[in-house]
Amino acid sequence: MLPEPYRLHRRSDFSRTVRQGRRIGRRDLVVHVLLHDEQASGPTPVIRVGGPRFGLIVSKAVGPAVVRHRVARRLRHICASLTDELPGSADIVIRALPGAADAPSDELLRQLRSGLRKLGTLPVGANHEV
Repeated sequence: MLPEPYRLHRRSDFSRTVRQGRRIGRRDLVVHVLLHDEQASGPTPVIRVGGPRFGLIVSKAVGPAVVRHRVARRLRHICASLTDELPGSADIVIRALPGAADAPSDELLRQLRSGLRKLGTLPVGANHEV
């Protein structure tokens, strides 16, 4: 389970990350990353508690409700395993593509790590693959 301080909740946080952050696509996932130290300071300062925050987008294209919830649970578990390796200023939104329903968890972890490395968020030496 992903603890509360590591979750994105507000629509504005999701929108900001998707629109202002960097994005990379993988076979079963699209990863959006916004580092708050890169972001220009706006009218309201961002107060951060905890480490990196994750948001998930699992649409009906992935499958029926049971499948979507299973994919979301697996992605939350994967995100919880990455919190110590990522910068605390990162907001990360993961959009599951239809292939995520059939992909094994270790493949989803590999794709997420690959995307985060390409975006420069995960250090290259961090290779704790399952």
